[in-house]
Amino acid sequence: MDESSPYPPFPGVDPYRTKRTPEAERAHRLEVCATGYRIFGAKRWGELGDGHISARDPEMTDHFWMLDWGVPFSAATPERLVLVGPGGKVRDHNGDLTGAVNTAGYNIHAPVHEARPDIVAAAHTHTAYGTPWSANVEPFKAISQESCAFVFDQALFDDEEVEVLSVDGGKRIAAALGTGKVCILRNHGLLTVGETVEAAIGWFLMAERVAEVHVKAPNAKAISDEAAAVAAETLGTPHAGWRLFQFAALNA
Repeated sequence: MDESSPYPPFPGVDPYRTKRTPEAERAHRLEVCATGYRIFGAKRWGELGDGHISARDPEMTDHFWMLDWGVPFSAATPERLVLVGPGGKVRDHNGDLTGAVNTAGYNIHAPVHEARPDIVAAAHTHTAYGTPWSANVEPFKAISQESCAFVFDQALFDDEEVEVLSVDGGKRIAAALGTGKVCILRNHGLLTVGETVEAAIGWFLMAERVAEVHVKAPNAKAISDEAAAVAAETLGTPHAGWRLFQFAALNA
C-alpha cells in the first residue's frame, strides 16, 4: 500500500488501488469468502447449518461461490467453496457437478445477486442479536456510533416467509433490499451486501453489533439526523466496510 495512504497497512490488498487478472480476482474472492465463514464460525454463528456468504465469480457473473453444504464454517477453505450457477446447479473446483448447497442460501442469494449487479457478495446468518432485533420489525435507529453507517442505507423485509422455500421469496427480499447495504429480515435476521466480499462481511459484523445495542437499550434516545449524517460520511462508505473486514481478519 502507498505510504501516503491514510489507512492502516492491513495485509489485505486495497481493492480501490489494485487491479487483478480474473484468475487472481477469483482466488482473492474465494480466500476472503472462506475467511469470512471462519470468522462467523469463531463467533459460533452457523453452528446449526444456518447461514451463508456468497461471492460473485468475476467472469461468470451470473454464478457465485458458496461453502459446500455440510462443511462447518470453522473448516471453510477456498477449496471447499462450490460454484453455484443459474437454476441452482452446483459445481466443484474441477467443474464437476456436485450435490446441492443450502437451499435457502440459493433462494436468497441468487435473486439478490441478479437484482444488484453492483454488488460482489452477500452475507446472512442467524445471530444472537440480529435475529431477536428482526422480530421487532423495526429499522435501526441512530443510537450508537456504528448505527450511523446504516440508518440512511437500510431496508426492512416485512414478510412472514422465514424459511425462504423458493426463489420467489428471495426476489421479494431483493426487492425490499433495493439499493441498501443491510436488510432486516422480519423474524429471521440480517442480510448485508457489498461491492467487495470484504465489505459484505464487514457490514454484517457491524450490523450485528448495532443489533446488540438495539436489543440491550430498547429505550435509547437517538441522535439527530444531522449528527448521524456527519458520522455516516466516514462510517458508511464502501471502503469503511472493507476496513471492518481487515480488523476482523487480523483478530480472527
